[in-house]
Amino acid sequence: MQTALEAFLSDRDRPTPFLVLDPALVARRYAELTQAFPGAEILYAVKACPHPAVLRALVDAGAGFDVASPAEVGLCVDAGADPSRICAGNPVRGAAATAACHAAGVRRFVTDSVEDLDELAVHAPGAEVMVRVLVDDTGSATPFFGKFGATPAVAADLLRACASRGLVGTGVTFHAGSQQTRPATYAAGVATALAVARDAGLERPVLDIGGGLPVAYRSAVPAWEEFAAAVAGHDVQLVLEPGRALVAEAGVLRTGVLRVSRRAGVDDRRWVYLDAGRYQGLAETENEAIDYPLRVPGREGPEGPVVIAGPTCDGDDVLYRRTPYALPLSLRAGDHVDLLHAGAYTASYASVGFNGFAPLPVHIAPPTS
Repeated sequence: MQTALEAFLSDRDRPTPFLVLDPALVARRYAELTQAFPGAEILYAVKACPHPAVLRALVDAGAGFDVASPAEVGLCVDAGADPSRICAGNPVRGAAATAACHAAGVRRFVTDSVEDLDELAVHAPGAEVMVRVLVDDTGSATPFFGKFGATPAVAADLLRACASRGLVGTGVTFHAGSQQTRPATYAAGVATALAVARDAGLERPVLDIGGGLPVAYRSAVPAWEEFAAAVAGHDVQLVLEPGRALVAEAGVLRTGVLRVSRRAGVDDRRWVYLDAGRYQGLAETENEAIDYPLRVPGREGPEGPVVIAGPTCDGDDVLYRRTPYALPLSLRAGDHVDLLHAGAYTASYASVGFNGFAPLPVHIAPPTS
């Protein structure tokens, strides 16, 4: 039986580029993750793919939500989410955003600074607060480079300071970096977070290990159970914030080939220009961090090395130059190239109109019988 994605993509006449999503597959991934992490609360990271159909599927499956803005709160509530299952996880909000989230019923917030803690006291009185601690993110395809998180000593001070501001310090959170392939990095983060909680005097704290669980794009990654084992064995209230892990495999980004060019004196490889690039949903090809599996429907036979680029005038709109890719030697303008496992961080990253190119269309694959 064809999958919902395969059935949708069997229509070769639909204009490209576009992203197609299968919300039912997202719900299945959620169920699998709950089995891998029994007893944990799972808050879907809305930023990965905020499409209403995906959010509705996750509400129905029982997920909570990690949001970065009042707009994402609104999307979740519109999809049927209970505000009590929403956590405002971005520690850099600003007073207006904090007040808006609180007014919408959100009572769970993440902080990493005394300045934000003071704003929470004023604009989200009585809120439950987790403090984000800075941890090592070795093994991540896209690390945070220290943008978020307090040092362990400061994190403990912030937790202790909650009560004097009318806030409830509940626990510690960290993020091991996106597409994190090393369970040991999570284990080290847990050790740091637990030390902070002990220093702050918390008993049975909330321990939020963030997101970052990896997807097998073109290389194998450890099973979810290996990550679960790395964080197990502690008397905590475990929370996860997966995004990529739930939605990546539920999306295919179909592109059209604009040109296949042999550039004498520039490169021995063929250059393949697609009608979607860095600004049409493929932002995660920056530094070639994410290497999507590629498929060329209707083309078989011998393959050869290629450079893959997008359609815009930006010289940075080259998707893969260092990463080795090979495509059929018979590839021609007008063919399709499908990027698999593209449900995460594609449409949500797409430009609204750089160079006059329209935002990336998103379709929902009807369920198959």
